[in-house]
Amino acid sequence: MRKIFAIIGICALLASCGEKKEEKKEGGFEMNRAKKEVKVETKSETVPVDLNNKGVGPITSLEFASEIDAELAAAGEAKYNTICTACHMANQRMIGPALAGIYERRSPEWVMNMILNPDVMLKEDPIAQALLKEYNNAIMLNQNLSEEDARAVAEYLRTL
Repeated sequence: MRKIFAIIGICALLASCGEKKEEKKEGGFEMNRAKKEVKVETKSETVPVDLNNKGVGPITSLEFASEIDAELAAAGEAKYNTICTACHMANQRMIGPALAGIYERRSPEWVMNMILNPDVMLKEDPIAQALLKEYNNAIMLNQNLSEEDARAVAEYLRTL
């Protein structure tokens, strides 16, 4: 008798573990326990390339010399490695955008103003707002850099 109950119990267990689908036509009820793969497409907002936008902040004009200032770039690299690498990589998206080739997408003034004045840039600049949306509202924190430190970082970004 025990064997019969054990066999019935095992059969009931196996039957209950399989795919189960119940339909009730009148009430519109349907239950389906089979796993369904749901693909969610995320629409990537494209951030415009605008070399004429100078941003919002203290820097209204900045001209780079034709040659990179190696000493200034070295100082900028040290500052970049200290404060920027938590969110930025040179050639790969991270919390923030990849910074290699930044001057092909943004003006030097825009970059300097973003480094010096990210709070206001995120509130008032359309490109900064588009970047904020693109990067899931991860805000760039104000690092309270001096203009000299920001200029050094900007020079280093030319080397990437």
